Amino acid sequence: MPETDALTEDHTDLEDTRVTRRYFKKFEAITAHLARVAGVMETEGALNKREVEVLARYIIALGYTFRALANKYHMTGRMEGIGPGTLTFDREESGFPVHAELMQMASDAAQATKHLKTLPSQGKLKDQMVKEIVGGLTIPTKLQYAMSQRLYYEEMAKGELFWPQMDADAIWLGNTGEGRDVRRRYLVHWAVYDSGLNLPTIYLLEVEDTGRTALPKDESRWPEVQAHLSAQAVGGLKLVTIATGFDRDFPDLHPKRLRRFHVGPMYSHAFTRQTGPLRDVLAEARAPAGEDWALAWTVEELESERVETEKSGWFGRVEREVFALDPFSGRGADTGATRLTRAVILPQRPFQVLAEKNPPGFRDVRKFVVSPGGQVLSYW
Repeated sequence: MPETDALTEDHTDLEDTRVTRRYFKKFEAITAHLARVAGVMETEGALNKREVEVLARYIIALGYTFRALANKYHMTGRMEGIGPGTLTFDREESGFPVHAELMQMASDAAQATKHLKTLPSQGKLKDQMVKEIVGGLTIPTKLQYAMSQRLYYEEMAKGELFWPQMDADAIWLGNTGEGRDVRRRYLVHWAVYDSGLNLPTIYLLEVEDTGRTALPKDESRWPEVQAHLSAQAVGGLKLVTIATGFDRDFPDLHPKRLRRFHVGPMYSHAFTRQTGPLRDVLAEARAPAGEDWALAWTVEELESERVETEKSGWFGRVEREVFALDPFSGRGADTGATRLTRAVILPQRPFQVLAEKNPPGFRDVRKFVVSPGGQVLSYW
């Protein structure tokens, strides 16, 4: 049956076990499809292998985060007086859990080892559940809750989750030039769970380094770069603002290409109530459980157009990047980017309705259509 009966109109907290599990099951499928979509983009030349590997790392981390949250809230609505409460998610805009949920996870992760020492092992909990079911003929609700919390803390103890802030890392791409003119090229990447948008956001920056010490090994510059990029990872800032500030704060680092990937919003007729054509498409599609969703995937891109030099101090000169902005209809000044690419990922039935309705504004949106078997088809 359609998922439209799963949630009442006014819920922002998921208070029922079945609904909570269905919500996380949906995201489990979405994150699996995201990796395949990135693979299609590599095949088409939109991303290279190294970039796909970086994006896949963040997507996998996002999947682990949702799995941890699914364990934490596995018994929502089943326990009276105790328990982790209810999952709060952004029903109006992003469709994702709110930023505070990940902040709480980060706090819990710091104490995961302590909790695991006090909780019974999985084997012991399973044995106790069997005894209660067979011997007491009762449902072992409290033991099930203890198991869910055990799995939650185990997931965090493993690490590799998507946290509210993912500090910058650098991948060496090679050198250009020779001798004193050598330039090291890096792909610097970082990510945040944007507190304003409640969305995971991934940044890729291609930079040339003319410093004396290789950037990741520079004990002075590298921590400053990491702190600077984390502070600038705000959805409301334009890419040109971020890149220009970086260019001026680090004279021997030259940003050549900056991209920002917005993973979401997630739309679902059962769970979210955003406005716009996708809401109508999903309502009309009446897709079965697991296929009532659509995920937006937006890429902002800023490229350096040329380099100019300007005076620095009494005798020095420094390079400054001049960035290319979108020349069409003055949009570059509005977006602060060279180009903006929008895509939507959705199952087959919602795509069929979208293709039939063909709403304005979606003709230039890339469509990635996914099947339960994992096949990904691409349409414009």
